[in-house]
Amino acid sequence: MVENVIWPAALDAELTRSEGRRVPQDLAVEEPTVDEIAQAVQQVGYDAVIEREKTYSREYEARGRVLVKDADDATKSDLLGAVAAYVAALRE
Repeated sequence: MVENVIWPAALDAELTRSEGRRVPQDLAVEEPTVDEIAQAVQQVGYDAVIEREKTYSREYEARGRVLVKDADDATKSDLLGAVAAYVAALRE
């Protein structure tokens, strides 16, 4: 069983690529939360587990992370792109 980890920083429009953003600027959203990410992961069709007390290595504040279960049929970049698009759609 493969687990992918999605950190909020990977989708954060306020960060640069070197600061941890993993999606193109036009897909990124401002200050994504683990709840939004988990909801988007479920919309894409995977199970999500939220870990709230985790801190991304390039940040000082714990924003948590989302574990994506059994997503081995999608590449990490495809998964991040789809999740980012759903987070943006959830906010509309």
